[in-house]
Amino acid sequence: MKPRILIVDDEPDLCGMLAFSLGDDYQIDLAADPREARARLHERAPELLLLDWMMPGVSGIDFLRELRRDERYQGLPVIMLTARGEEYDRIRGLDSGADDYLPKPFSIDELKARIRALLRRARGGDETKILCEGPLCLDPARHRVHCGECLVEIGPTEFRLLRFFLAHKQRVWSREQLLDRVWGGNIYIEERTVDVHILRLRKVLKPFGLDHLVHTVRGAGYRFGIDD
Repeated sequence: MKPRILIVDDEPDLCGMLAFSLGDDYQIDLAADPREARARLHERAPELLLLDWMMPGVSGIDFLRELRRDERYQGLPVIMLTARGEEYDRIRGLDSGADDYLPKPFSIDELKARIRALLRRARGGDETKILCEGPLCLDPARHRVHCGECLVEIGPTEFRLLRFFLAHKQRVWSREQLLDRVWGGNIYIEERTVDVHILRLRKVLKPFGLDHLVHTVRGAGYRFGIDD
């Protein structure tokens, strides 16, 4: 499944150009302002956000600060797009929570390279890298899960769910978002199916004392990881 990118910009021509240029490699959602962006984020979680600085009403900087205060989006990769290219502005953007900063006008090839780099970093490397949390490790290439030296018997859906959680630790995901990202947006499955597989995943991890890694966040969804 193609990674999903949310573009938040009030310039229709630029949004159209970006959607066309990136559409072969990514699923693209568009929002003209932060209000619309909040709705898109609620509908389905992107893997990366392209955010314009200068917008009417709430600026991109203020919207980004708002996002970073929400634990669901603290780990969301963000590239700030702006005509403000001075060093002070770049520092301000990065200090506000942006992961990267690209002044306009920019090269599409450079933007693509920065997107690839951020997505690799967010995923913890390539698609074959072993993912771990404490003693629990998942090997995508061999399709195996271990707790220390012990092999963990796990079903295919729970494997995909665990792999997704390990690649996105400490981020809160709603049931709808998990359906979209783990099962695929084109498949109709009731949201309560997520709860069933969460229970199964906890059952798989319980003999190893690791069922506590799957957290229920009341009113929001689920989060995975060791609490600090």
